[in-house]
Amino acid sequence: MRTTKKISVVIPCYNEEKSINTMYERLRRIFDEKLQNYNFEIIYVDDYSTDNTRPEIESLCAKDKRVKAVFNAKNFGFHRNVFSSLTYGSGDAVFMLFGDLQDPPEMLPQFVKKWEEGKKVIIGQRKRSNEGAIMTFMRSLYYKIIDTFSDTKQIDLFTGYGLYDREFIKVISEIEDIQPYFKAVVAEYGMDLAIIKYEQAKSERGKSNFNFLRNYDFAMQGITSSTKLLMRLATFVAVIIGLICIGISVFVFINKLLNWNTYPAGSASVIIGIFFLGAIQLFFIGILGEYILNINGRIVKKPRVVVGRRINFEKDEDENKKLSSQPDSGECVRPDKRFSSNF
Repeated sequence: MRTTKKISVVIPCYNEEKSINTMYERLRRIFDEKLQNYNFEIIYVDDYSTDNTRPEIESLCAKDKRVKAVFNAKNFGFHRNVFSSLTYGSGDAVFMLFGDLQDPPEMLPQFVKKWEEGKKVIIGQRKRSNEGAIMTFMRSLYYKIIDTFSDTKQIDLFTGYGLYDREFIKVISEIEDIQPYFKAVVAEYGMDLAIIKYEQAKSERGKSNFNFLRNYDFAMQGITSSTKLLMRLATFVAVIIGLICIGISVFVFINKLLNWNTYPAGSASVIIGIFFLGAIQLFFIGILGEYILNINGRIVKKPRVVVGRRINFEKDEDENKKLSSQPDSGECVRPDKRFSSNF
């Protein structure tokens, strides 16, 4: 006999045709053998794959109505798809793992146990990086820089794999950032956070979707989302250089008066002028950056993703329509915004 508690499993996908059915079978086995008391749904969220991923998902949806699909109208990128994926689940908790099966579905009972103990956010953290020595060193250095400049301590070796309570899902649903950095959001807003370490498997895809440029974009998004200090550092450096230039100009002026032939005529003023103008430029670039950061956080109101098609969500949509037509204290209950927008 299943309880009224429901777990939504969301699986962001991109070119995962090799693992779609395997993921489904492993998840079904977990719920049938270890989590029999929970209702569940499995939601594949495809970010416009170019292989056979969508037909594989459609086949599962036709076979099992508890399997649902969200097909993006185009590719919106890893961050936007992951963040939006969490908002599609209707369960009391949302379990997120990725379509390449690097993160083991079999750890779900451990996450549920922590959740039942009262934890709201339970995340998986790799025990070690399975990348090369150079990449591991660069990633370690990156997180040290983030931790140094960020107001909130960041979580290393964490991809988003974890179980998230409905209360946390409600919190992130209110975030209107079009390109949220999920790891920073979890670090800042994760309530009653618990960490479970695990060994990450090899990708079923065979190779990563992240090349150097995508990793660079990922890193820069993390830095700009987590701290403003680097932008402000330009202003601080400019002030320091400006003060040094003033000191040098006084020194050169005095030295020129005492030793008139020390410098050729005009060279000192040119050098000082170049450094001084460079400092002024850095200063105003820093100020401009502050304005851009401020404006960007306020005016961007575009949808995070555009959904092209949903499968097997009809029951949830019908329930939302019923809720919207039932008055509550003289007011109509608003339907869940998960089906109306993806901000």
